[in-house]
Amino acid sequence: MPIVPGGMRETAMRIHHLNCGTDCPIGGALFDGRSLGLTGRLVCHCLLIETNRHGLVLVDTGYDLKDVDHPHRKPHPRITRFMRGLLNIRLREDETAIRQIEALGFHASDVRHIVLTHLDFDHAGGLEDFPNAAVHVMQKEYDSASGPRRGFVLRNRYRPSQYDQLNNWRTYGAQGERWFGFDAVRDLDGLPPEILLVALPGHTWGHAGVAIRTGTGWLLHAGDAYFYRGEMRQATRRCTPGLRAYQNMMEVDRAARLDNQARLRSLSVERSRELNIVCAHDPAEFERARAGELL
Repeated sequence: MPIVPGGMRETAMRIHHLNCGTDCPIGGALFDGRSLGLTGRLVCHCLLIETNRHGLVLVDTGYDLKDVDHPHRKPHPRITRFMRGLLNIRLREDETAIRQIEALGFHASDVRHIVLTHLDFDHAGGLEDFPNAAVHVMQKEYDSASGPRRGFVLRNRYRPSQYDQLNNWRTYGAQGERWFGFDAVRDLDGLPPEILLVALPGHTWGHAGVAIRTGTGWLLHAGDAYFYRGEMRQATRRCTPGLRAYQNMMEVDRAARLDNQARLRSLSVERSRELNIVCAHDPAEFERARAGELL
């Protein structure tokens, strides 16, 4: 594995695990693998990173105050009626990233950078709550979200009203650096070298993971490269029927998605001592990560 470039290094970065949105799809355990009732529970797992010299860094944003303000407006200007119904989204002000950051004693202006796995409505909804932050995303993802949204899935997943007021975008192409065998982008503009974008296309064309080098190894926020804990940390894939169907519905390239997922699964077994992997929506993973447990 290549060494992170030299120079000044961040030390003692503190990572907070935040749930910035709860979905309760009808089907219970058919989605989350554990609920006993009619509805399940999925999270929007985001990261807040305290750095020494670069301010706060937010990884994904979940939903935002404008989403919460009019949750029952039909049609909702920011989230489609179809997605609200399919996921049974619970829009709560206290779960927005900005309110949780304020509860930690910070201000919105302290968030200087947002690094996105992708621009789906449940990952990019909170961008406009942090209008002064630089937004880092893969160029392919930005192009997909800002271009023509033809087709059912594109119209539902990308919601330009969530980010059309922003102009501080930093976009990247996979530059050929290697990180555990994946293409990665190092030296993100204005960020420490311990934070990387890792290309993981398949769910969307510009989907990426966000890797953070910690004092004990690496944490990879894999976004929607997988959805269920049973898809990692074991030799064979196990996924609930509901989440398997959702992944199939939202994918743009099945072969790439499954290949990247399989490669991550192998890493999660073979390199577990130095690499911790989490996804965006599994509640059990989120609870263990927030409790400081290795997955």
